[in-house]
Amino acid sequence: MSTPGLAGRPATPPAAPAPELIIARMHGHARRLVWSALLLVATAGAVAYFYDNLALPWENWMLLCAAGGVILVGVVLPLVRWLTRTYTVTTRRVSVKDGFLSRSKRDLFHAGGYGIRLRRGPLQRLWGAGTITLSDGASPPLVLHDVPDAGLVHEVLADQVEMSQIQAHRDSQGFSFGHQLPPA
Repeated sequence: MSTPGLAGRPATPPAAPAPELIIARMHGHARRLVWSALLLVATAGAVAYFYDNLALPWENWMLLCAAGGVILVGVVLPLVRWLTRTYTVTTRRVSVKDGFLSRSKRDLFHAGGYGIRLRRGPLQRLWGAGTITLSDGASPPLVLHDVPDAGLVHEVLADQVEMSQIQAHRDSQGFSFGHQLPPA
């Protein structure tokens, strides 16, 4: 039988680790897609204006092919790039997943501790975004580009590092949720 924990709840057994919970999952700020949206509108307007106003019928096909190429390169590829880069903050780590055909994933654990740097340009401040750089000193820095609500994400990351450090200290001292474990 376990001793009661905080607020009369039973203490968690030492062998049962706390589950990893997702705190936030996000993409870069959507303002990166503004130029793609403007290019899509301009291309559609140009095609609507020039279609059937060209001298030869095959030029209409050339116009459609050129518009398709512009939309593929200037609209679809940036959208796919934006959708395939995700940032996930959990109770244990920060994870960056990137790529479409070949996926890459990079994790940085809170328990190891890391420095957090927030950089915000004038347009990023206007939109509430920012670039967060996480550096643990051992591996290359993990960069979260153009994160929405960057100030809030910065605070959450700092809190998670602090909580992980406190938990690691308690574990190293033989405590579990404020109660000392019996000697083995």
